[in-house]
Amino acid sequence: QVQLVESGGGSVQVGGSLKLSCVLSGIDMGTTNCLSWFRQAPGKERAGVGGVLTGGATPFYPNSVKGRFTISLDKDQNTLYLQMNSLKPEDTAMYYCAARPNRAYCNTDASSYTFWGHGTQVTISS
Repeated sequence: QVQLVESGGGSVQVGGSLKLSCVLSGIDMGTTNCLSWFRQAPGKERAGVGGVLTGGATPFYPNSVKGRFTISLDKDQNTLYLQMNSLKPEDTAMYYCAARPNRAYCNTDASSYTFWGHGTQVTISS
């Protein structure tokens, strides 16, 4: 049974940092899977903020967060992280981790992800 559980959200001021965690269970880290972070603000579509393959490829990021967000994966702890720096009000959203098992590449198409966590709220105040 696959489960993804996010934590680490909260409220911070503009320019601050947060580190989100996603504990994954039921995902075989020995095979190639895509693990990604998405976010969804009220009234907006769910958007990808980056992903990484469990095989060890370099994470990818959209331009909106490149240089500010960093994804990392601790296979021993089965945990995916999202380090967010230089936060802006437009980063306010519910953040989700998602998994595409047995896939050789990642993308930002939310409909292509099989498993999702319940999300953790991030609020940036000015």
